[in-house]
Amino acid sequence: MSFGDILYIIVAFLFSYMTFVIIRNNFRSKFDEEQRRKDLVDDYEDDYISDKAKKE
Repeated sequence: MSFGDILYIIVAFLFSYMTFVIIRNNFRSKFDEEQRRKDLVDDYEDDYISDKAKKE
C-alpha cells in the first residue's frame, strides 16, 4: 500500500469518528438529567416541578 492509501484510510476513519461524536453530543444535549427532552419542558412542566419538590 502506498502512502496515499494509508493516509486515505486514516482520514476516512477520523471523519467517521468525528461525525459520530458530533451526532452523539448533539443528541445528548437535548436531554436533561432525568432523561427528558429539554424542548418539551412545557408539556410536562407539572411533573418536572413535582419531581424537584420530591428531591428537596
